[in-house]
Amino acid sequence: MAGRRTKYPRWYVVLRNTRDWLIAAAALGSIRMIKFLPADPAINATAKLARLLGMLHPRTEDARKNLRLAFPEKTDEEIEKILRGMWEHMGRTGAEYAFLDKIFDVDFDNPHKSRFEIAGIPNFEELREHDGPAICFTAHTGNWEVLPIAAAAFGLNITALFRPPNNPFLARKLLKARKTAMGHLVPSRAGAAWALSGVMDEGGKIGLLADQYYDNGPMVTFFGHKAAANPLLAKLARNYDCPVYPARTIRLPGGRYRIELQDRLELPRDKAGGIDTDATTQLVNTVMEGWIREHPEQWLWLHRRWRSSKPRRRKRSRRPVSNRPS
Repeated sequence: MAGRRTKYPRWYVVLRNTRDWLIAAAALGSIRMIKFLPADPAINATAKLARLLGMLHPRTEDARKNLRLAFPEKTDEEIEKILRGMWEHMGRTGAEYAFLDKIFDVDFDNPHKSRFEIAGIPNFEELREHDGPAICFTAHTGNWEVLPIAAAAFGLNITALFRPPNNPFLARKLLKARKTAMGHLVPSRAGAAWALSGVMDEGGKIGLLADQYYDNGPMVTFFGHKAAANPLLAKLARNYDCPVYPARTIRLPGGRYRIELQDRLELPRDKAGGIDTDATTQLVNTVMEGWIREHPEQWLWLHRRWRSSKPRRRKRSRRPVSNRPS
């Protein structure tokens, strides 16, 4: 028998919805106001404000604990510097969201003059010419939001998995805005894996954020400690035996960025020749750890990534990740 949902009193639901609506209205109103300002001054001002106010946020202590866990060799001063940089990075990411359709600027003939420089152009071309499904993955580093836009600049049509905010009013508006700026998106919720499989069944290419904690996920080593990771990428790669490419953005001085599509991964295989899902999940997390170690201030340290996997519960059978045989 399916578990019962908790039924909240009507007054609680009304208060919660009112709170969510007010938060969404404030956030979206800020984005609309920022759009009337020149991009660089608006982004820089938001970054400075976030750098100052973010350190007062209660979640900063969670990030501080995570940093000490990941970098036991760093001094307190180094940890605090990374924290301030993280908040500045978050402020920039939020402000840049208002200008995504304007700031993407690539000059392939004079890359030093454009806001974005591209690394791995042969990989973009290789992926574009690949006939069949493929997977790109990234992490919450740099400004990950611009990756689908960069892919489109190379003629790549990538369907990206998008995790909506918990606020339903904000989620609807942001999903609509992202569809306008970034093409096809699949909200991360029940049925998302099935939707991605449908895209891959048609030979489509998908993009995933792979650096999040996942209930019941396989345990991987991440910064020397065990963490429960999302196995979706590895399961899809196994089911479709398709290429997997790492992709990331890096913030550069002067409001510039570098977009990298790195070489296709050589995925580990089991004795039967199939892709080893646990080993692949570990490989993906090892790649992302390398990125974060290079630029620790450009990753989101606020989440409780180092948690044990929750015990599995028996559930009713659901549709599989793919209708292909594994």
